[in-house]
Amino acid sequence: MNLFTIPLKNLRRKALRTAMLTLVFSAGIISVVGLYYVSATVGESLEQKLTAYGANILIRPHSESLDVSYGGFSMGNLSYNIHKLDMDEVENGVRGIGYKERISSVAPKLLETSSIDGREFAVVGINWVEELKIKSYWYIDKADHKAHGHDTASLPEGTEMVMDGLEEGSEFGKYDIVAGNTAAKLLGLEKGWETEIEGKTFNVAGVLAPMGTDEDKLVFMDIEALQELKNKPGEVTFVEVSALCAGCPIEDIVVQIKQALPDVDVTAMQSVVKQRMFTVNFVKNLVLVISAVILVIACFMLAVFMMASVAERRSEIGILRSMGYSRFKIFCLFSFESLVIGAASGIAGFGAGYFTAVKILEKMELTDGAAIHFEPAHLILSVAVVCLVSVAASVIPALKAARTEPASAIIRL
Repeated sequence: MNLFTIPLKNLRRKALRTAMLTLVFSAGIISVVGLYYVSATVGESLEQKLTAYGANILIRPHSESLDVSYGGFSMGNLSYNIHKLDMDEVENGVRGIGYKERISSVAPKLLETSSIDGREFAVVGINWVEELKIKSYWYIDKADHKAHGHDTASLPEGTEMVMDGLEEGSEFGKYDIVAGNTAAKLLGLEKGWETEIEGKTFNVAGVLAPMGTDEDKLVFMDIEALQELKNKPGEVTFVEVSALCAGCPIEDIVVQIKQALPDVDVTAMQSVVKQRMFTVNFVKNLVLVISAVILVIACFMLAVFMMASVAERRSEIGILRSMGYSRFKIFCLFSFESLVIGAASGIAGFGAGYFTAVKILEKMELTDGAAIHFEPAHLILSVAVVCLVSVAASVIPALKAARTEPASAIIRL
């Protein structure tokens, strides 16, 4: 018998109690691992969904303003020295920063006014592909594109159809417009119709559902089409950038964009960013607190078990001490028992916790946009932490066993 066989034989001799303790300890680890994976996956999914609800960085042309008044009559703020934004310059600048892989969308806007049958309205030129990435909350009552000549199947064989500027990856073409709900009613626009704007014919590709925002009063069209109408090639009014992901240093991204585009104003929408990060961090912190409570309870249970084991084995400890086992060896005997229980509980608890998390996410359909990933490093780290915690929990019982005097223990025989 040695330091390793004695604890193993003792655990096997009390197989039922050992199994019950391992099961209870594993249940705590199952809760910790399951909560961690569920919260991490839900947090990732939640963050992706929140990110889809708009941009978090605004790029505007740099300008200076002056409060003008004369004779007691205020004329308000007068902007001057305005630097116009160039679409390609901004796009290349943002896409070229060090954190470019964190940029999910760069959506330029050109705001202008126009008229249909003498009725004035505001029109916004957008890049359809980039805009729809950050406006996933838009519900567009779309027209059938077959009515706009996009259906190649209806063309005679050998005929090539001009896709009226349909951008790759976009469902809207260069001469398609989408009207806000209020704007459509005021201008008499309906999906599927054609209308003429400043000498160009546009297809009403869809109408936005009412949202109660400024977008209800606007008409959206391709930005290049609007630049052509207004003879403002490459010009944009402002640019929205979406750049939020787990651990994204939004302030650093803003600094890098400012360095790449020194003549523009770059503003982080801090309230939006903080609100998103608060939601994600709250879930993670809650899981950490619950996990800590569960681990503390499991450690107390292990300590109680080891204290009971020491009390039952006082005679055995006395015999071992009389046979020449030092206090340190007795300490190691009980610590090794705890280590075995901790390792078994860690492996079983991690596997069961991971499986439980997968099933919970599948049942609750919480993995939209995110997926649970098994990381071997997490298994190794979890087992190592559980072993360390279990040994720490058994320090007091092991010290008590090590201090047992051989004579006092043998007298009990």
